[in-house]
Amino acid sequence: MASSHRSLVRLLVLCLLCGASLAAPRRYFSVSMDELLSSKAHLDCPPLRKSEPPAVTIPDTSGAYLGTLEFVVTVGFGTPARAYAVVFDTGSDVSWIQCQPCSGHCYKQHDPIFDPTKSATYAAIPCRNQECRAADGSCDGNGTCIYDVEYGDRSSTSGVLSHDTLSLTSSSALHGFVFGCGEKNLGSFGDVDGLIGLGRGKLSLPSQAAAKLGATFSYCLPSHNGTQGYLTIGSTPVSDKVTYTAMVQKPDYPSFYFVELVSIDIGGYVLPVPPTVFTSPGTLLDSGTILTYLPEEAYAALRDRFKFTMKQYKPAPAQDLLDTCYDFTGQRAIFIPAVSFKFSDGAVFDLDFFGILIFPDDATAIGCLAFAARPQTMPFNIVGNTQQRSAEVIYDVAAEKIGFVPGSC
Repeated sequence: MASSHRSLVRLLVLCLLCGASLAAPRRYFSVSMDELLSSKAHLDCPPLRKSEPPAVTIPDTSGAYLGTLEFVVTVGFGTPARAYAVVFDTGSDVSWIQCQPCSGHCYKQHDPIFDPTKSATYAAIPCRNQECRAADGSCDGNGTCIYDVEYGDRSSTSGVLSHDTLSLTSSSALHGFVFGCGEKNLGSFGDVDGLIGLGRGKLSLPSQAAAKLGATFSYCLPSHNGTQGYLTIGSTPVSDKVTYTAMVQKPDYPSFYFVELVSIDIGGYVLPVPPTVFTSPGTLLDSGTILTYLPEEAYAALRDRFKFTMKQYKPAPAQDLLDTCYDFTGQRAIFIPAVSFKFSDGAVFDLDFFGILIFPDDATAIGCLAFAARPQTMPFNIVGNTQQRSAEVIYDVAAEKIGFVPGSC
């Protein structure tokens, strides 16, 4: 039974991936559970396109094996390069890894902690440098720049702002890459070695790589925890299935990527919510947030409609923030309504099956609607990484647009 439960989160989504037609809007997903008793069940899709120079593409995976629900890439720091597993986050700019001598606090991580004294190309950045100003850093007694970053969940990192060689692959490196050598790192980071910032600020990886690789990056977050997606820095040939929407800027949040969500379709039913409910606070697209947070009015309408279409399944208790859950034990197939986001310029983003239903515990057959009501303390709506799974998301910063290609990994 446990094997059957584990295989549930690796469901083969029929008629969805591997080049399914986008000609007509999809109203429902049909998911078969036949031939899924093996925990190794997965989906092999041919890539929609191959990366070509000067872009650099590296594999990404779920960080579940490191105790996080964010997504992870492995990159090299220093000379000689040493490999580190880091999460990537479009909601922040400063990249960092934990560093010796850990004068404040270092948590347990996956790989040996970086020792800057063993890198031939490492150097601390003086506080008089423009990079220190870009990081909003401060000076220590030796004139060294000290960075300090706090995230929305109150976790934080601080230490010496530094530069060293960042190796994206064995054949592609950024010399003099500015990053934080974290010596005091507090909060819930799992066992990851650090973080790569993909925000709009000057110190993010895309900004630092723009002169060499171009002002575009993209990623595909895999549908299943056991499979790979990819992170690409630079421009690559784009599928003809791409749909672009405008990249919206908000002066109060210059590093964030906003989109103008105006409505949500569930199973062919458009939620009866005025567009201003979405546009007034704005909607952030974020790879570092797990769920999608909607205005309470919109979430209630989505939840109620979802429940209406799921009456044939046994309800299950809430799982933390997830209040709409079902027990699929014994089911041979699961039918759920399709969900799509519509933006003010007419662009539509169709979600994957696993962008709608999330299975919080790999050992059970309980699946939950992967949305939540936005807390009052949250200043805007957020489209999280669960909803982005399996789609290539393209950030064309130069053209100020964001593209979506469903079924890309």
